Amino acid sequence: MYFELRRIMSSLLPERVNEYTPELAGRQYSSDTDRAIDATGAAMSLEENPERPKSHYAVPGLYFYDSHACRLTKTLKPSKCGEFEITDLNRLYLKSGSMQVMKLPRGLAWLDTGTHESLMQAGEYIRTIEERQELKVGCVEEIVYRQGFIDRRQLERLARPLSKNQYGRYLTGLLSDDI
Repeated sequence: MYFELRRIMSSLLPERVNEYTPELAGRQYSSDTDRAIDATGAAMSLEENPERPKSHYAVPGLYFYDSHACRLTKTLKPSKCGEFEITDLNRLYLKSGSMQVMKLPRGLAWLDTGTHESLMQAGEYIRTIEERQELKVGCVEEIVYRQGFIDRRQLERLARPLSKNQYGRYLTGLLSDDI
């Protein structure tokens, strides 16, 4: 989703696309004393799959990075598993003091999709929400339109190549929607 949002914003608003600072979104599952978030809500530490978490917060993987992210990724080393970890990049931002943390509000869901079963459950959850509410979940074009990043003409331009499928018809419907 991030890359699609960035693509849309950079094509329509190139002067604003680098305004965003790195941001982590988290959800608290308990009111216990937290040792990873300070009194101001700022992150104090980040852990990748800890056995004993310091916190009841989870980082669901919604990140917005500034123009320094590509340069910083070149300094990362592979983990013990031989992979580059996004947590290591986030730690660089934490260490520099340029990270912001946003607690996700009530009503938002974080769905783990790390297994085949959990991916299927997440898909079913999204399908149910979309069918019952007759709204799309995570529709980037709708989000940037409703937030005022793009206007009606720009939304029409984005919807036009998709007009033969259900998603494109949904986008076109937004133009006559008063919601």
